[in-house]
Amino acid sequence: MLRPYGCLWIAAAAIAQTPSVEQPPRTWIDKDTGHRIVRLTDEPGSASLYFNQNGYTADGKKMVYTTPAGISVLDLATHAVKAVVHGRVRVIVTGRKSQKVYYTRDGAVFSTDVDSGATREIAKLPARGSISTVNADETLLAGTYVEGEGTDYNPNRPAQPQTLDQPRNKGEMMEQRLAAKLPMALFLVDARTGQTRVIHRATDWLNHLEFSPTDPSLLMFCHEGPWHKIDRIWTIRTDGTKLTKIHTRTMAMEIFGHEFWSPDGKVIWYDLQIPRGEDFWLAGFEVETGRRTWYHLQRNEWSIHFNVTRDGKLFCGDGGDPGQVAKAPDGRWIYLFRPELIQNRGIDDPSFVQPGVLRAEKLVNMSKHQYRLEPNVSFTPDEKWVVFRSNMFGPTYTFAVEVAKAAPDAK
Repeated sequence: MLRPYGCLWIAAAAIAQTPSVEQPPRTWIDKDTGHRIVRLTDEPGSASLYFNQNGYTADGKKMVYTTPAGISVLDLATHAVKAVVHGRVRVIVTGRKSQKVYYTRDGAVFSTDVDSGATREIAKLPARGSISTVNADETLLAGTYVEGEGTDYNPNRPAQPQTLDQPRNKGEMMEQRLAAKLPMALFLVDARTGQTRVIHRATDWLNHLEFSPTDPSLLMFCHEGPWHKIDRIWTIRTDGTKLTKIHTRTMAMEIFGHEFWSPDGKVIWYDLQIPRGEDFWLAGFEVETGRRTWYHLQRNEWSIHFNVTRDGKLFCGDGGDPGQVAKAPDGRWIYLFRPELIQNRGIDDPSFVQPGVLRAEKLVNMSKHQYRLEPNVSFTPDEKWVVFRSNMFGPTYTFAVEVAKAAPDAK
């Protein structure tokens, strides 16, 4: 559980590599929302993980984050910080079974136990290969590589501290990469032996891999590119069978993406716009039954990324500025959403979409945040805080906002 106050202890190596800057306040009450905000990290350039990467240890007590010096871990109860990996690396995910963080460095994939510091090289990666996800029991890792002599530039891989901002030419690069039709392989790595095997090949741009948080044999991935030109969301079994498209477009310029799993592994959630930039939904697909639930949002409430609590009762979003697809005039907020289904007084057909709405509450005024840096919201394991990264004070730091409103006399 996060505390509103507390000291952070920073590794000497991190301090030595961090420029001296005036730090933002440790904690304050947002005057526009009444919610308490806490700065979790001291290092300029430090950041919580991408919205769909699990950044919390299996015991729910610690949060992994990146710094310019490597990877650190924050104790959510005491706010103590410990550096666990030194040097420039690419974080994959924190394990759901163990206390390990997985990452790649120098053409290989590694794991480090955040408690003991024990580090292991799992496997060398194929040429131009990357790893994106680890399965629920930590026996398999999944990634992609371009076959032949092609070069894969992937602007959507989770960024590192040196490149947290989105590239200014991302749209143009997405178009060029989609048109290239490079042959790609989706492969698995056995975490015990380091052996690799390919389970899917395509000339579609394969990206955004994410294993189910509960089913070790189920992998979600996407066809990447401009959303209005692709059938984005897919699942596949680890034996290469049951390739399944999750959403089928029914309208020109309908877009869907930024997909993520519910923590229980039962639902795939994703941003749905029918059509692009006009009508906004958070859509859910139940993997076992195929049932669909769509929650409607207002334009200003649309968010670059959404997330959900472990019990599925609350959602959060990181908003967006007028330059985003929603072109929201007042969308620069961190939001809390309470889902509300619309009562069905008509035909009860399981093939129909179950509609609902998300009732929004503003948590953080992000008017000083530059949205080239995506905030990437997530709930803490105790569901009491929403964690996000922000440059509202200049350099990037990681913050958390309390879900419950502060007492009226709080300072």
